[in-house]
Amino acid sequence: MDAKDILIDAYGRLPELVADAVRDLTPEQLLWAPKPGANTIGWLVWHLARVQDAQIAGITGGEQVYLTGDWAGRFGRKPDPADHGYGHSPADVAAVVPESREALIEYYHAVHAKTLEYLAGITEDELDRVVDRNWDPPVTAGVRLVSIYDDDAQHAAQAAYLRGLL
Repeated sequence: MDAKDILIDAYGRLPELVADAVRDLTPEQLLWAPKPGANTIGWLVWHLARVQDAQIAGITGGEQVYLTGDWAGRFGRKPDPADHGYGHSPADVAAVVPESREALIEYYHAVHAKTLEYLAGITEDELDRVVDRNWDPPVTAGVRLVSIYDDDAQHAAQAAYLRGLL
């Protein structure tokens, strides 16, 4: 198994984690937080999809899925490419209002499809390509892909944990 196959397998596990985290939840339950100011299930799933969307677009030089169609509107947001959750205050977290669990799942699936399209054509040279020189050492596409997956898996697990608290 090569790196490409490992990445495709890992990313292939995320849609089920996302769907399980929001399965049968109402819009009100998606907004539940264990205490005031904490992240909600809806925000966690929105954020993991936004991070993947923004960072894959950054790697490929393509457009973010979020900026096409009415994705942002389905979460009570404006289509801002920098609105992905980093630096969100508790008020910002509370302002992410998914219209439904389906909105979260559908947006994630659209992002996932774009990610798999990129991964299908990835090469060793592409994995070694530097995509961010703001770090020491500079970040390659391969390192960024692992980072995105790690972040998404952690947030999916956090959303599943909150679901269990409900």
